[in-house]
Amino acid sequence: MTAVLASNNAHKLEEIRAMLGDKFGHVCSLAEVNIHTDIDETGTTFEENAFIKAQTIFDMLGGRYAVLADDSGLCVEALGGAPGVYSARYAGEPCDDAKNNALLLDNLHELEKTAPKNRNAYFASVVAAVLPDGRKISGEGRVFGTILDEYRGNGGFGYDPLFYCTELGKTFGQAEMSEKNTVSHRARAIAALREKL
Repeated sequence: MTAVLASNNAHKLEEIRAMLGDKFGHVCSLAEVNIHTDIDETGTTFEENAFIKAQTIFDMLGGRYAVLADDSGLCVEALGGAPGVYSARYAGEPCDDAKNNALLLDNLHELEKTAPKNRNAYFASVVAAVLPDGRKISGEGRVFGTILDEYRGNGGFGYDPLFYCTELGKTFGQAEMSEKNTVSHRARAIAALREKL
């Protein structure tokens, strides 16, 4: 069975192929099935958004292929789980990592004027699958840490230089990609989905 990943992100495709390749005959990107579209992520949870993406592509392909999709983001305890599903566009459109990071720190500093300092946070990911036999399944993964006040490291993207990963003892911005992948929320979500498959 061929599976289509509802993304053209090469890193996501590589990770999905490595971890789920034996469950499907082939995993391909949207470009490989000639789909070029932006999907409105209107859900309020990572799972809803992952299924919105997967179902949209599944329907566009006429239900002939399994479709995989993921949604992920940063959840900060003191901010009630924000930025959450709005992580990529926290500071508005167009998406801008530097502005998102600045707004995150501004919001935490403002809150800490009147509340105890709490920098606990986690990255969450949900990987969803819509299968030709009608089944819809998903897996969730999380990695925990804290938000720092200063940037550390030049690697990764998004909030990685501010997210200190407890398990690695460094920020995701300081971690090598291979290190990050050993604890990544997406890798854990894929593993959880794999068990259900």
